[in-house]
Amino acid sequence: MRLKFASYNIHKAVGTDLRRDPARIIAVLRELDADIIALQEADLRIGQRASVLPRALIDDTGWKVVPVARRPRSIGWHGNAMLVRRSIEIVDARAIHLPTLEPRGAIRADLRCTGQYIRVFGTHLDLSGLRRRAQVKAILADSYGASPACPTVLMGDFNQWGGRTGAMQEFAQNWQVLAPGRSFPSRQPVAYFDRIVGTRDWQCGALGVHHSALSARASDHLPVWATLKLPT
Repeated sequence: MRLKFASYNIHKAVGTDLRRDPARIIAVLRELDADIIALQEADLRIGQRASVLPRALIDDTGWKVVPVARRPRSIGWHGNAMLVRRSIEIVDARAIHLPTLEPRGAIRADLRCTGQYIRVFGTHLDLSGLRRRAQVKAILADSYGASPACPTVLMGDFNQWGGRTGAMQEFAQNWQVLAPGRSFPSRQPVAYFDRIVGTRDWQCGALGVHHSALSARASDHLPVWATLKLPT
């Protein structure tokens, strides 16, 4: 089984031209053409936490929303949302509280794809190094306590500069940390903030940063992706 995973901080659909353009974000997602997509900053942070991507736009794509929202107009939890191919079965979905002083969280989807059970987390970690580390510990605790044990992927905006320092040190030998490339800021990226981490079950076929004329304008982050395979 081969799946393309992607993570994208869509900056509430506000591009580098300061225009909020949900259709432009959807166009970038179509360019990506990933099977499972973790989104960050997908909901507004005030009021009813409404989704910045209208449901009608999403319904016109080949993806469906993983149901983690706690409010009717939202598609996520503290801005974290997940889209999966319509052919992928969503077995379970939940929001995860993270230790923090500001609104942060993570989401988890237990999925079945071509008969294989997999688990996917999406998150947007804190700006503070100490809190980031505590948040990674909380996500890993949820992963280790989940049943059944299965191949797992964690992806999102880690707000982490170093790949082997700080919060990244929490990933033990049974995890592989992938850094697809520089993804922030989108016009002239210098930071590896957006990452994909998987258990050792996965074989990484290819990975990268999706840098197109459209993605350079659509958000302040570029999307990152990885093609992962489970050996037979």
